[in-house]
This record gives sequence, structure tokens and C-alpha cells, in this order.
Amino acid sequence: MKIYTKTGDKGETSLLGGKRVSKSCLEMQVIGEVDELNAALGVVVALLYKIKNEEIEKIGNFIQNIQRDLFKFGAELAAMQGPLEDKIEKIDSARVGEMEVFIDKFWNELPPLKNFILPGGSLAGAELHRARTVCRRVERQLVDFAKNVPIRAELNVYLNRLSDFLFAAARWVNFTDEEEEIKV
Repeated sequence: MKIYTKTGDKGETSLLGGKRVSKSCLEMQVIGEVDELNAALGVVVALLYKIKNEEIEKIGNFIQNIQRDLFKFGAELAAMQGPLEDKIEKIDSARVGEMEVFIDKFWNELPPLKNFILPGGSLAGAELHRARTVCRRVERQLVDFAKNVPIRAELNVYLNRLSDFLFAAARWVNFTDEEEEIKV
């Protein structure tokens, strides 16, 4: 099988179920943003695995589960309003609960946050901050998309909690890696 199909050469692509759409339509914009978030998390995982710390490695493993969820997330968007909508696996609230457990763990181990901080720190921490901003962009795009197409509330909750998780994880990774936060 060839990687190129030439079916998108004129600016169109297929959603799950075969519906042809413009590559610039709102569905594809959101799906593309989810894909970018997934790639940003891939960079985070690669960097976390370079830090020789068992607790940080657990965070990398958890983020890989989130990456798998994001494939389901994108598939759900690509299948909406099509014949496969009810047949694809969807994310649920279980992962949100797991994120909340991690957020609480991080927050309990971190010094209280009394100021804004500059995104940065270690390379892994900085990339977690960047992934958080990409996540927020996906969230904004999804809200815009939902003005035209009804979506499950779990999708908004998932992204909102994910951005919280990424912020807390960035702070925690920097703290664990003994990187000082720069206050604003």
C-alpha cells in the first residue's frame, strides 16, 4: 500500500464513513488540532523517558494513554453525522478521573502557586507547557465546532481537564527535576 493516494490533491479528504469534505472545514480543523496535540505529547513522552526517574516515567506512560485517547477523540469527530458514529470506540470519563488523581497528587507535592509563572523550566516541563497551550487551542476549536454540530459533553470535559493536568504536570516535572519556576 502506498502512503500517497492522490485523493486529497484537490483540497478534499474523507471522514470516517467516506463523506468527502474540504481540508479546511471545521471538522478537519479540529481533527488537525487534536493531531497536533497528540504529536506535542509525543515530544513530551520522549523527553520524560530521558529523565531517569521512576515517577516521571509513570507520567510518560500515562500520557501515552492520553495519546491513545486522542486517536479515539479524533475518530469520534471524523465519524460524527456518519454511518460509523455509533460503531467507534469513544473516550469516557474514567480518564478524566485518573487525570484528577494525578493533578491532586502533583498539587499536594508542589509549593503553593501565588503568582503567574513563565512557561519553561526543563525541556520536558517547557514542552508540557506548550502541549497545554495546544490543548487550549483544541478546546477553543471544539467549542466553535459545537456551535454547528452537537458533541458529547465528555469531549469538552476531557480537554479542559487535560489542560489542567498538563499545567500541573509541567510544574511537578520541573519541581521534581529541581528546576526553579520563574515568577511573573
